[in-house]
Amino acid sequence: MRKKTTIAAIIALSVLFALLCSSAMAADLAKKQVLNIAFDAGDAKNLDPHRATTTVDRSTVDPIFNGLVRYPPGNQVKVEPDLAKSWETSADGKTWTFHLRKGVYFHPFPKQPNGYELTSEDVVYSLQRAANPDHSSYAGEYTGITVKAIDPYTVQISIDKPVSPTLFLAKFANYAGGFIVSKKALEAMGNDWFKTHPIGTGPFMFGSYEPRQQTVLKANPKYFRGKPILEKVVIKYMPNVASREFGLRTGELHIIEGLNEAKWVEKIRTFPDVSVKTFGPCEVQMLFFNMANDIFKDLKVRKAVSYAINRSEVADFMGKSLAVPIYSAALAPPAPGALTKKEAEAAGVVYENNVEKAKALLKEAGKPNLKFEAIISELATSYRKPMVALQAQMKKAGIDMKLKVVDHSSFHSLIRKDASPVVYYACWRPNCDVFLTRFYYSASEVVKGKKPDTGFSHYGAVDANGDGKIDSIDGLIEKARYELDAAKQSKLWKAAQIQLLKNVAVVPIIRLKYAFPMKSYVDIGHPLDFSWETYSPQITEKTRILAH
Repeated sequence: MRKKTTIAAIIALSVLFALLCSSAMAADLAKKQVLNIAFDAGDAKNLDPHRATTTVDRSTVDPIFNGLVRYPPGNQVKVEPDLAKSWETSADGKTWTFHLRKGVYFHPFPKQPNGYELTSEDVVYSLQRAANPDHSSYAGEYTGITVKAIDPYTVQISIDKPVSPTLFLAKFANYAGGFIVSKKALEAMGNDWFKTHPIGTGPFMFGSYEPRQQTVLKANPKYFRGKPILEKVVIKYMPNVASREFGLRTGELHIIEGLNEAKWVEKIRTFPDVSVKTFGPCEVQMLFFNMANDIFKDLKVRKAVSYAINRSEVADFMGKSLAVPIYSAALAPPAPGALTKKEAEAAGVVYENNVEKAKALLKEAGKPNLKFEAIISELATSYRKPMVALQAQMKKAGIDMKLKVVDHSSFHSLIRKDASPVVYYACWRPNCDVFLTRFYYSASEVVKGKKPDTGFSHYGAVDANGDGKIDSIDGLIEKARYELDAAKQSKLWKAAQIQLLKNVAVVPIIRLKYAFPMKSYVDIGHPLDFSWETYSPQITEKTRILAH
């Protein structure tokens, strides 16, 4: 009898302790769990996840949808199960079988007021839709892929030629074309309706949309990872930065899209109860040499310009909390395959911060007073401002780089017509394969390539080192693409970059991070150091507003 009484007492104490802990946790939360976030945007453009491309649209659809796999919040490097609970690969690597979670429900919509359970039909429909250029901006990623349903909870995906898990799973993650949409909602309501009434399986459901004002998301009580702590997320369209600042200062807004400018960030840090955490890969910024241009055909000239550059100074000029020097010709660490500074130094491909060396090389090349004009976008943070810093550095080495500032649309048009001897470009791509292919693969050469893209350096079409032969890394790119061992694949990507840097086809400059100031009592629920979501802090079921 005493033993039973003791066990009962322990159970009672455990229950009491749990209740006390739960009460304490509840006391830590604000009574009103409505998060207000404002973006530098006049309105939403398209909330169909397969068409969403702007910062605000991507930020809106992200908490509405899931992929078969996902990048854990705050971690861009690895993937984990999402709508698929597990998967396996055939012996030849061409067929992947995904096993779906049971009990995952789509959000309600007019024809399904209670929602309905996700099945393999929705996955097949979504991925076939993502591969259709009529309905997807990411169709090119799904060439050579077939999808079929084996049973309601099993999906089989086949690929013409096997690729590594790093490249394969990226296509089916919670990003862009990998988002799984509701087949029944699209078939019943149509594509036009879906643009402003997205239906997914994520932690938040579409609530309402007011043109040029806001979109409201509501908590999904049936979310398979648990009901979100936030009741609502209100996404406001506020293109005026002063209005966003005022809203953050008064507490009307909890998070705002900021300016990637050091002075602005420092000013915002003086606001009461405000935290500024920079995050993301955001974008890498690189200086590409047009090696088909007479000015930069000579390797010595390209090396001279590289030696005139001081990455750390550029990073400091942009703001130490916002910019990080990079030494990789494709993305930046910790992205798989990106070169670290130590690796670049070990390979002997770091040419920087040596004005005297720059002058000597120019003299050897017969161009001691190098002059050229570079076309640059009017956008300050990603283009004009860093180029002004590079212009000042080059001047110390006797290099006169004049800047022709044009509107951003004209900039993109002109650089694709070979109108500038150098191209300063800011972007992020999902992996090293995509980056290397789009910037250095011979077919991607601007103007003359079979599939002109962003091959500004003309690598693979010119003699890059003066030995009378065309230099190409096409073979390395292709070999890496179909290498199934992740470690070997990473080495191949690095080998390609080392070759590019030896020939100075490009000078990696900085990785610029995002600044989204927020109230100090907002708990995003995950780390922000290297978030895969390249648009804003990711809102999840764990995001909450603390008592204040």
